[in-house]
Amino acid sequence: MAEIETIDLVANGVTCADAIMIASSKSPAVMIIDIAAKGDAFATIAEMRRLNPAGKILVYTAVTEVDSAVKSLESGANGYILKSAPVNELVSGIACVLSGETFITPSFAMSVITALRAASLRKVASRAAQFSSREDQVVKLLLHGKTNKEIALSLAISEKTVKHYMTLLMQKLNARNRIEVVLAAQKLEANGLQHARTIRWGH
Repeated sequence: MAEIETIDLVANGVTCADAIMIASSKSPAVMIIDIAAKGDAFATIAEMRRLNPAGKILVYTAVTEVDSAVKSLESGANGYILKSAPVNELVSGIACVLSGETFITPSFAMSVITALRAASLRKVASRAAQFSSREDQVVKLLLHGKTNKEIALSLAISEKTVKHYMTLLMQKLNARNRIEVVLAAQKLEANGLQHARTIRWGH
């Protein structure tokens, strides 16, 4: 478990608008927000992430709905801590997110992780449904290790056309290059998507 020696409070606020202002003007290392604050908390988390990309965001709230935790994490939060938890859990959460981990209140974590995985599977299914028949053919050949030239020969199309489909696949799979397309395609083939972050939910 990561540890921190001191915590310096650089600013505080009451509303979501205050949180955005603090993220913009102070750029704190860790920003703590209650999603029950006045305003659109999930949009605020996303804006805080945009304004202070290096900062970590912790939700500290009494809201125990799993959907709210999932939305918070998907919006850009690095952790979700319930106010019913011991105070030292907040300190532990701050230390964890500063070390690059995601922290969720232990008693709540398994439900949130299960929901995150279900959401990931829905995204996979949605992406797969967006493939055209030709894109699906290209994906299958990629999974067999075919080069662009070999794909072009197999499908009786030009290499330029194959590159066009590769560009479309990169956009649909949020991939930056051919290797990432193949990795994403492998995950689709397995009909699952692992949650990429490291999540600490107990000791």
